[in-house]
Amino acid sequence: MSNVVRKRSWRRRFALGGLLVGLLQSAGPTHAQEEPPPAAPPPPATATPAIDATFKRVAPRTAVTGFLEACWAGDYVRATEYLDLRRVAAVERETEGQRLARQMCHVLDRALWVDPEQLSDDPAGARDDGLSARRDLVGTIQTAKAPVTVEIERVPGENGAAIWKLSQATVAKIPGLYDEFGYGPVGERLPAWMVEKRLWRVPVWEWIGLLVLMVTVTVLALVLSQLLHVIVKAIVARTETRKDDRVWEVVRGPVRLLVGVALFRMGTALLAFSFSAQRVITAITDLLLLAAFTWVLVRVVDVAAHMAEERYVGPRKHIASLIPLVRRTSKGFVVVMAVLAVLQNIGYDVSSLIAGLGIGGLAVALAAQKTVEHVFGSVTIITDQPVRVGDFCRFGSWSGTVEEVGLRSTRVRTLDRTVVSVPNAQFSSLEIENFSQRDRIRLIATIGLRYETSPDQLRFVLVEIKRLLLAHPKLDPQPARVRFVGFGPHSLDIEIFAYVLTTDFDEFLAIREDIYLRIMEVVSTGGSGFAFPSQTVYWQRDGGLDRARAEAAERQVEAWRAAEALWLPTVPVGEATAARGSIEYPPAGSAARKRV
Repeated sequence: MSNVVRKRSWRRRFALGGLLVGLLQSAGPTHAQEEPPPAAPPPPATATPAIDATFKRVAPRTAVTGFLEACWAGDYVRATEYLDLRRVAAVERETEGQRLARQMCHVLDRALWVDPEQLSDDPAGARDDGLSARRDLVGTIQTAKAPVTVEIERVPGENGAAIWKLSQATVAKIPGLYDEFGYGPVGERLPAWMVEKRLWRVPVWEWIGLLVLMVTVTVLALVLSQLLHVIVKAIVARTETRKDDRVWEVVRGPVRLLVGVALFRMGTALLAFSFSAQRVITAITDLLLLAAFTWVLVRVVDVAAHMAEERYVGPRKHIASLIPLVRRTSKGFVVVMAVLAVLQNIGYDVSSLIAGLGIGGLAVALAAQKTVEHVFGSVTIITDQPVRVGDFCRFGSWSGTVEEVGLRSTRVRTLDRTVVSVPNAQFSSLEIENFSQRDRIRLIATIGLRYETSPDQLRFVLVEIKRLLLAHPKLDPQPARVRFVGFGPHSLDIEIFAYVLTTDFDEFLAIREDIYLRIMEVVSTGGSGFAFPSQTVYWQRDGGLDRARAEAAERQVEAWRAAEALWLPTVPVGEATAARGSIEYPPAGSAARKRV
């Protein structure tokens, strides 16, 4: 019978403040010594035992349970009934039996966790434990010299029926076990109520010692951590960089916790608590150490991410946009590993859990299809870099500045100062116009002059605006265009096109404003004006058409018709070739003619 502590055992048997305990290592039965045969042979296993109504020693499980309950109640008179004292003299059996029962209770508290549920409830005992039919193994105590087995034996009872008691060999080993695992000189000098009285099956003196230890450790941890802080600050102050200062500031809290847990662990070893309490305390301190290390790693990830963000700014801003995703992923990985370690520590089979997650991964992926789609969308945005954090862009019907590219969505601050969250799967499929990637900003405008403007006035305005675009230091001369583009319903239209040498939109607005004001001056200097939708009525006598010119035009058309040379609906090939280049361009007076 193994003394492995299973999960059901520590849930049912011991509850120290609702805390968890670890598993004990398995230990096979080892016989330290052989015992002489009993005075009288037990009845055969097939015999039906009489009912032991008082002590319920009819099976190994009930006998061990009764002994433990008597120990927890401090009733050593009752506990004596579960010891085979036939080798003790009858006159000493009462006092010696109580002393041995008390010592055995303390030894079990300190050295062996007994789980009665693992023992047989058959009056004949376990049949497949490798022991004789009248013996069962309760557990094995690892002593300094050699393992010592604790056995229960089937012996004749007072009424002749077979009952189960701790064997004579085990009773004979109790004094030696108590010398090694007893309370020692300090425990012997404590008041009886502190040793015998129990709260939640734990002796009162252990609760008092635990409270004193916690207060002492807290004070020492504060003092030592402050001393360590002074030493570390003196060391990091000598370095040129500030990174080590920031790392120490964020890990100072977890380090204080680590110091406290280490001191508490050493203190519990010195106080030598009972086996059950020590197992619980060990499990708690293991969890606290794991929490402290997890805390340190999470803080270090935050500091490393912050340093990386400071490093990859400016031209490498696209790398900085990856950092929030990497930080969250790293922290999530640390937390998941910590949770798995906790589950492993409290006895769960993590390998089967991971295998179960692998099998259920497909179902989870199908259920979270949209979420996975958004995650891949975030990877696409980060790797393809259509926009980066801080870029101003237009997507769909929205415009704004990208503030964060998350695992599920991208957050954009609009011009109305609201935040729009767009799922990454949708955002990555949109047509995104990134204004922050421009190397210059286009300036395009159409101005309309009044129809009263003469052709030479219009030429003056075109030349002077062209001169303005070429002379302005914030405009790119290639290309910079000014063209008369059409006759509008109310105006003579001039199109102005140029690129402003800036990527800052506020600066662009200021430059455009300056150019527009200068164009107004050019139009005013040319004696023209800007048109606006209007109608002008002139009250004068109509001079009519020029009759002579009209008749000349009619005669020319008649001559073309008679010669079959009218260019309608098509132009004759020969005449089209002859007409090619017959008009001078650039026109007479143009400065461009000097280069021809």
